[in-house]
Amino acid sequence: MIPELQATVRALVVDNMLKSLYFQFSLGSVPVHAVTYVGYWAYGSSSSSYLLNNVSGPVWVKALANITAFLQAIIALHIFANPTYEFLDTQYGIKGSAVAVRNLAFRTLVRGGYLALTTFLSALLPFLGDSMSLTGAISSIPLTFILPNHMYIIAMKKKLSSLQRSWHMINVVFFSFMAAAAAVAVFRLIAVDSKTYHAFADL
Repeated sequence: MIPELQATVRALVVDNMLKSLYFQFSLGSVPVHAVTYVGYWAYGSSSSSYLLNNVSGPVWVKALANITAFLQAIIALHIFANPTYEFLDTQYGIKGSAVAVRNLAFRTLVRGGYLALTTFLSALLPFLGDSMSLTGAISSIPLTFILPNHMYIIAMKKKLSSLQRSWHMINVVFFSFMAAAAAVAVFRLIAVDSKTYHAFADL
C-alpha cells in the first residue's frame, strides 16, 4: 500500500501507480508466500490459525509480536473503514477543524463505537475468521480479480488482441471458480465451527 500512496504524489500518477502495482504483485508477494510455505513446513497443518500461538521463546518477544499484530490490525481496520467514516461525516455535516468540539466528539463516538462493536463481535464469535474468509470469497476475490478483468475487457475490447482478451477471460473464469470453491469451503467451516465452539470461547 505504501508504494501506491507514494505513487500518487508524483506526476504521471497512472504510470507510477502501475509501476507500484507491478512491484507489489511481483516482489511484494514474495514475503507473503515465504511466510505461508515456511510456516507450513515448520508447524504443519495442525498449527493454530493465529501463528503466534505456535511460537516459543522469551515472553517479552511474544508480547512484542502480539502488540505489533494488534496495532497493525487497528491501523488496517481504520484504513478499510475510512470510506464508512467519510460517509458518516458527510451525512451528519461534519466539516471544519478536526479538533472542533463537535467534530471531535462525533468522530470519537462513532469510530470508537465501531472499534468497540467489532471487538465485541470478535470476542463473541471465536470462529470470526471463518466469516472473514466468507467475506473474502464473496466480495474481495470478485472485486480484486474478477471485476477489474471484466471491466478492462469491456473498456478496451476494440484495442485488445485475441491473446490479451483470452488472458483476461481466463482470469475471470479461474477466479470465479476460486471464489465459488472458497465460499463452499467457508460455509462448511462455519457449520463445523459453530457446533464446536461456544460464544466467548477462550481459544
